[in-house]
Order: sequence, then structure tokens, then C-alpha cells
Amino acid sequence: MTKTSKTLKLIFKNDHNKVSTLSLPYASANLTEAEVKEVMDTIAKENIFAKEGVGLYTEPQAAQYVERTINPIFTTTKSKHPIAPAIN
Repeated sequence: MTKTSKTLKLIFKNDHNKVSTLSLPYASANLTEAEVKEVMDTIAKENIFAKEGVGLYTEPQAAQYVERTINPIFTTTKSKHPIAPAIN
């Protein structure tokens, strides 16, 4: 059974001018450019995400939906692997 998921990736520059990505796996699939830009601008303005004193999402760069498809080859009935659910 093929399984597909869609994740919204928000791409920013951080305080050190390096790329930081915020992944949102449960985002609405029909967001407009204006809606996403507004949210990204708010995230950057509020600057509430930091690691070791470095602001992580300070300058919006891009946003994109990334689709991932999983095509299992086999699995055991006792499989606990998160991407290969057990067959009932």
C-alpha cells in the first residue's frame, strides 16, 4: 500500500546567514503565497526560535510543499518501524 505525505517547508536565513528550515507536516494543502509570506514575516519579526543564542528564522527566503511517497516492499506482522506499518 503506497502512502503519500505532504509537508510545508518554510526556508529562512538565521542570524549567522545560514539556511534554517521549519517543516510543518500538517499544514493546510491550499495556502496562498500571501498567507505563507505573512506567517513567515511574523515568525521572523517575533524572533522566538533560537538555539544557543542564534535566532533560527530571521529572514524569510522561500516556501514549498514537499511530497513524499512510501512504497513498501515488505513488512512483517510485528513491524514497529514508523514508516512501515504492520499488516493486519
